[in-house]
Amino acid sequence: MDILAELGSVGVAALLILIFAAILIYMMVKSVPQGEEWTVERFGRYTKTLKPGLRFLIPVMDKVGVRINMMETVLDIPSQEVITKDNAMVAADAIAFYQVVDAAQAAYEVRDLTRALSTLTMTNIRSVLGSMDLDESLSNRSQINSRLLDVIDGASNPWGVKVTRVEIKDLAPPPDISEAMARQMKAERTKRADILQAEGHKQAAILKAEGEREAQIREAEGRKEAAFLDAIARERQAEAEAKATQMVSEAIAKGDIQAINYFVAQKYTEALRDIASAPNTKTVMLPLEATGLIGSISGVAEIARSVLDNSADKAKGK
Repeated sequence: MDILAELGSVGVAALLILIFAAILIYMMVKSVPQGEEWTVERFGRYTKTLKPGLRFLIPVMDKVGVRINMMETVLDIPSQEVITKDNAMVAADAIAFYQVVDAAQAAYEVRDLTRALSTLTMTNIRSVLGSMDLDESLSNRSQINSRLLDVIDGASNPWGVKVTRVEIKDLAPPPDISEAMARQMKAERTKRADILQAEGHKQAAILKAEGEREAQIREAEGRKEAAFLDAIARERQAEAEAKATQMVSEAIAKGDIQAINYFVAQKYTEALRDIASAPNTKTVMLPLEATGLIGSISGVAEIARSVLDNSADKAKGK
């Protein structure tokens, strides 16, 4: 019986030792998941940070302090009423993206990191929008986002946090201001439409005036060219008449009476033609001497015959 009692006591001791060893191993070996970092405290004081993977601690002395998520996190900023520089009330809400870069600072420099970032963002939204007019705040969101990012990232740097982006999701003015803005926008668009229409009429008038001016210039150039050609024609006609007169004068000087008859008959027939072609002439009654006209015509015939005879004699002489 004593042997059995001794064996029983040894088994219990061995079991207790195994249980204690398992507890020590559990306390000593830690597996840190990817995307997290754990702080280690020794007797309540921070000593080091455990990276992802299998890590070892000194049992009893060391313990895991805070488990920090190192992945980029989205923080939704609640909506709030903000007064702009021109005393307009605007409902603003935003969203922020941040990432912990130092687990120790995020764990021990601020008590509630998420709440601190949310409060800091809301405060700076009021500050930035309060320094801008309503129209400026509604039309310059990129500038607002940039200013918020610079301020919040700089303020949260001691907490071991990197703020990567801050975006204003919505800026909603009150209904009466929205209605007034809609009327203003409509008036501006109507004004732009009227200006564009007036510009179109102005351009059309300018083009029409330029077209008429070009047409007048070309018409004047045409008249100038026609007058020049008419002058040339009259000049040539005058030269021909002068030459004919010279030839008749030479014939008269030689004693050729038929040349006189030709010249008189030509002027006589031209005068009759002008009288007959007048637009207001219905009936022409002239006391004409038929023998005079026939004589003139016969004189023309004699001149033509003599010209032909002279030409034939010249040809025979050659």
